[in-house]
Amino acid sequence: MRILITGAGGMIGDRLANTLAATGRINGAVITSMTLSDLSEPKAPEADVPVRCLAADLTDEAGRAACLDPAPDLIFNLAAIVSGAAEADFDLGYRVNLVATAAFLNDIRALGTAPVVVSTSSVAAFGGDLPDIVPDTHCLTPQNSYGTQKAMAEMLLADHSRRGHLDGRCVRLPTISVRPGQPNAAASSFISGIIREPLAGEEAALPVDPSLRVWIASPDCAVATLIHAAGLPKGALGPGAVVSGRGLSVTIAEMLAALERIAGAEVAARVTPSPDPVVAGIVGGWPKAFACSLATELGFPVDESLDTIIQAHIRDSVA
Repeated sequence: MRILITGAGGMIGDRLANTLAATGRINGAVITSMTLSDLSEPKAPEADVPVRCLAADLTDEAGRAACLDPAPDLIFNLAAIVSGAAEADFDLGYRVNLVATAAFLNDIRALGTAPVVVSTSSVAAFGGDLPDIVPDTHCLTPQNSYGTQKAMAEMLLADHSRRGHLDGRCVRLPTISVRPGQPNAAASSFISGIIREPLAGEEAALPVDPSLRVWIASPDCAVATLIHAAGLPKGALGPGAVVSGRGLSVTIAEMLAALERIAGAEVAARVTPSPDPVVAGIVGGWPKAFACSLATELGFPVDESLDTIIQAHIRDSVA
């Protein structure tokens, strides 16, 4: 099986590539080659199969063509501009998250091989007046540019899948926490920062009220979710070709309490209130929890607890 990962230089893409390279298989199928692409050439994992790393811009026809030659059997399309950046730069967000996605799906259609395409969407596809627990059937009502772009990309993938151009599976991932590395431009970046920075001995700003409830999953759970989606039978996600990934519904206060429980009061005290109305407005409008009926029925993974998420981050950081 030939695998392509776009956005492979990002945290999830890199972790996915390393996971697949380490096993040499995905859902029982033998991996014969991997192509990894991003704006800057991604780092190649150690692997027993050929790994090709490309600096490729999906807004450019030549970049897309390079990614799709040779034709992959399975594509993880993770390339995107994150929420805060998409809200700050309207044109850039639409060019990358929608226009380039539409062109890429058309290029996949032109292959004539109908590969499996696993893409990611976001809780930001929902917004406005939401129930406490969002059911699988709730309509998309995004309240920011990033969520709007993701919602439209979901529908594009579903339509191409319906027409038989590809076998699409879109996963709405929870907010990922704890992300390793440096903060990014996502509006939700603080959800990792309030754990990651204090554990590293640094101060962290809290831009929202501690009572805010968020929907989160660990990096490992996100990778396992994408791999699970790739192995589902064709049509398992229904006509929308989309599923809301399983997560934990927690308040920021509960996250800080878990941090104190694991690392001590001195570490937790490194988080200081720093209200940011823009961030609070974006993240505060996202869903607080999902029913995930379909994901549960299909056996998608879920994290055990906040404590295990933080403990896994500590182990990863030490490693």
